[in-house]
Amino acid sequence: MRLFIAIELDDSIKKSLTGAMHDLKKSGVRGSYTASNNLHLTLAFIGEVEDALELKTALQSVSFKPFKLSLSDFGNFEDILWIGVKGNQGLSQAAKGVREALDQAGISYDRKKFTPHITLVRKAAGSWKTVKPPKGEMMVKKISLMKSSVKDGKTVYTRVLSV
Repeated sequence: MRLFIAIELDDSIKKSLTGAMHDLKKSGVRGSYTASNNLHLTLAFIGEVEDALELKTALQSVSFKPFKLSLSDFGNFEDILWIGVKGNQGLSQAAKGVREALDQAGISYDRKKFTPHITLVRKAAGSWKTVKPPKGEMMVKKISLMKSSVKDGKTVYTRVLSV
């Protein structure tokens, strides 16, 4: 199964992001838009795993204090358009704690530099410069182990465990 560790977003943030994606479409930005129920912030991408028991145990060892997550500005990695989040010590500590727990358990994961973002459009084409970034914030009280699967040709993210 294909796994990642993420912050699940609350409904108010998803609504704000969905509105921004609607504005992007109206301004002519084309691409593969993220389904609103799949919007999340990845802390660590694990990839294919046969047995998630060690991963679940590692995740349960992570502790962090609740923190506020606030949306920021649009950004991109080549043709991936995303919305960033404001820099914040709580988020940095949660990401660091997750990665340290994975390291201690000997679990491999994508070690790219952590750049907190929420992917909105893959294979994006067109200019988003005229679209106002969405506003929103939420309290983060848990992190989740998520499974990515394909059902009826669509990617679906399902929570496996939250801590």
